[in-house]
Formats: sequence, C-alpha cells, structure tokens
Amino acid sequence: MPRLISRPEPAPTYSNLVGFIFIFNLIVGTGALTLPGVFAKAGWVLSLIVIILLASISYMTVTFIIEAMACANAIKNWQTLQALRHHSRSSAENSENDDAAETSDDHGSDLRELERVPLTIQNAENHYYQLSHKFELGEMATIFFNEIGRIMFFLCLIVYLYGDLSIYSAAVSRSLRDVICDQSNATDALSSRQMFWAGDFRNNTAQPCWKEHTISRLSVYRVILIGFTLIFGPFAAFSIQKTKYLQILTAIFRWMAFTLMICISLKLLISRGPRGHPVSFNVYGIPSLFGACVYSFMCHHSLPSLLAPLKHKLMVSKILSYDYTIICAFYIVLAMTGIFAFDRIEDLYTLNFLPYDVDYTDFTSGLLIGIDYFLALFPIFTLSTSFPIIAVTLKNNLQTLFLDMSRYDTYSPFVRILFPLCAIIPPFCVTYFTESLASLVAFTGSYAGTGIQYIIPVFLVYFARRTCSELLGSGIVNSFESPFKSSAWLIFVIVWSILCVCLVTVNMIS
Repeated sequence: MPRLISRPEPAPTYSNLVGFIFIFNLIVGTGALTLPGVFAKAGWVLSLIVIILLASISYMTVTFIIEAMACANAIKNWQTLQALRHHSRSSAENSENDDAAETSDDHGSDLRELERVPLTIQNAENHYYQLSHKFELGEMATIFFNEIGRIMFFLCLIVYLYGDLSIYSAAVSRSLRDVICDQSNATDALSSRQMFWAGDFRNNTAQPCWKEHTISRLSVYRVILIGFTLIFGPFAAFSIQKTKYLQILTAIFRWMAFTLMICISLKLLISRGPRGHPVSFNVYGIPSLFGACVYSFMCHHSLPSLLAPLKHKLMVSKILSYDYTIICAFYIVLAMTGIFAFDRIEDLYTLNFLPYDVDYTDFTSGLLIGIDYFLALFPIFTLSTSFPIIAVTLKNNLQTLFLDMSRYDTYSPFVRILFPLCAIIPPFCVTYFTESLASLVAFTGSYAGTGIQYIIPVFLVYFARRTCSELLGSGIVNSFESPFKSSAWLIFVIVWSILCVCLVTVNMIS
C-alpha cells in the first residue's frame, strides 16, 4: 500500500496588483523629488531623453535578474530529479535482490515506469524554469559565481544595503525632527530638509528644538531614531508579505503627493502662465542629471523577495513593464510641470510648495498649511515603507552568506533572530552617533549601486545561461527568458555602467 505523504502548507502569496504596489513603492523614493531641479539644470529635452534611456536600461537588467532566477530554479529542479532517479533505481534494485523470484516482472515494470517519469517531466516546457523557489541575489551568486566573484558580490550588496538603511534612518529622523522643531527662518528650513547633498547634514544640533525648552535638536533626533527603529526594525524578522497593508497605505499617500504636486503646478501654469524658461540642452548639467536619475529605477536588490510570492508568475515581466512605464511617466510629468510652473526649482521639489509664515485665517489658509505638512512628511512616508523591504533583503542575504539555507529549519531560535538584529543594529548605531552621512550616500549610491543595478545582473545572466545550457541543453525553453537575448546587450550595459560611474564621479567632485 503506498505511503501517504503530507503536503507542506502553501507559502503565502499576493495578487499581481499587490506585487505592482510593492515594486512601485520600492522604486519611487525621495530621489524623485530631486528630478525637477536637475531637469531645469540639464535642459528639458536632454533630461527627457536621458530618463527614458535610464528606465529602459534598468528594465533590461531587471529582466536579466528574472531570467537568472528562473535558471537557478531550473538547476534546483534538475538536481532534485537526478536525485529522485538515483534513489528510485537503488530502491528498485534492492527490492529485486530481496525477492527476485516472486516479483521480477512487477519490479521490472516499476523500474521502467520510474525511468520514464523524469524523461516525461523533462519534456514539459515549464517544469524546470520556474520562479516558485525564492533565490536571493546572494544564493544566485553562490550558484553561478566562483569564490572571488561571490565575495565581491556580497561585499557590494551588503555595503549598499547597509548604506541604504543608514540613509533611510537618518533621513526619516531628520525630516520628522525638522517638522516638529521650531525653524528660526526659512533659510534654516531649506537647508535642514535637503537630505542628499554634500553639505546636507551640517546642522547645529546643539540648538534647542523649541525656544521655550532646553532639549536639543540632536536629542529629539535620537529619540525619533529610536522610535523609528523600534517600530520598523522588527519587520526584518518577517517576510515581505507581512508589510502588505503598510505598502498599500503608503502607495495611496505617494499617489496623493505626486498628484497634488502635479495638479498645483498645472493650476499655476493655467492661471498665471509659465514662470520658468528652462533651456532645452545643457551639456554641463549631464553629470548632475545622471547623479540624480541613474538610481531612480532601482529595485534589483529586493526583486527575488518581491517576485516569489506572486500568484501568477508568468505575468511578472508585464507587471514590471507597467511599473517602469508608469513610474517613468510620473517622473516626466512631475518634472516637466515643475520646471515651467516655477521660476526657480529647489533641490528638494516639495520645498516649492511650502507657504512660510502662513497663519490660519480661513479654509484656504488652513488647506495650505495642511499641504505644507503633508508634503514635508512625504519623504518620511516614502522611506519608512522601503526600510522593511531593504532590511528583509539584507537579512536574507546575510543568512545566505553565513548559513546553510537547506538546513535553516534546524537552526536554533537564537540564530534565527541574530540575523534580523545584524541587519538593523549597525545602521542604528551609525545614525545614532552621527548625522553626517554625505560620503556614505555618495559611495553607496554611486559605486555599490552601479554594481547592483548594472554589473551584477549582466554577470548573473551570462553565467546562468552558460550553466543551464551545459546541464539542460538548448531544447528546453525558458519562459522567463529576457527579451534582450543577444550578448551585445550585455556588452552595452557594461559600457553604460562605466559611463555612469564616470559621470557620477565628475558630479561628486564638482
């Protein structure tokens, strides 16, 4: 009588719409608020060309990640089937030796049947290449890279993710501190809310937060930082699905903020005509344009965690194409309306909408004050929901680096909780003792970010294609294959990444 095998509980999933929202939230950050400023400097025609090109190339490398993940699943499935075939043969041979006289015909039939099963499965087009098993970038690097490549990958990824978490923690704490603390004048308010430039963190934190109290701005910053870490840090111990409702809520706030800024700009254009007269081309603005735009479409580091729970995985490329198209359109509309509606664009675009020294007198003034606070808090909403996704991604890759993930369920609870703590404690320590993160922003965003968005996807898909071709041959179709199949595309992305690094370096030096 055949033994009944209990099936494991299915992993939690979410719909395509929720997946779309997750990816949208991860890509669209406060960096989008710097785009109108660089559009005005580089020229609107040149900026339009560059941002469409950047979106296209970033989508290209995203398809490389998807294909590499499907190849990793194919290798896992191939290894499982080979082990099954070997086990089936051994079991059948042992059974035949034990009772060859009575059951030789039956076992011979069983053996022939077991031999045919893997061959039948191999002919199924969608069996090997799947996205059912979540392979983090670190796991794929372990499969496809040699030891040196694996070390370089983890160094690049961990530096970038730790830098991201530190920047997010400091930016949220600073922004909220600047909202609740008194501002001596508009100039201080402007400088204190600029979060991502060389002199952005130069702030006299010894000043009191409120004139009538002695508590310093630094103390308020640290209290907010502790609260932020306690609220959002525990999400690192869970999966990304646990943040589903938080992501949906933030997506609503994000659409409201962008829609509000676009509508106000359009109203100003209609009511008073264009105040801004930007040039069409300014080659001297190219470095700053690249510095602000090159990572406006980054989601590669967290892509495996976002894609694995999708219900309909064959739709993944279409979902991502919708995300990139809508996000690119948002960026363009936001920047184009802004540079023509205002005669001067602030580095952080929300500052163009803040009415200073407005007292509440009627409904209109109250509405302006409400818009003031909503747009001031918008970076906080944006970064707060990206923080758990980045933390989960960092935790997963740290586990991949130091643990045998095939034996993960056998590790003690202490080991399981250690890695979420390792993901959130170092950024907390860095941002608790210093706000001066300008160099960290420049390094992690420019160099580690280039590696993750451009270089790593190219090498992953190259070695993934070669490995799968050797194991499975070319007869089995990969349903998740990138439409950019030619090796010329890989060379193009490498050349592009070198160009981006050079331009961003020029921007940082200048």
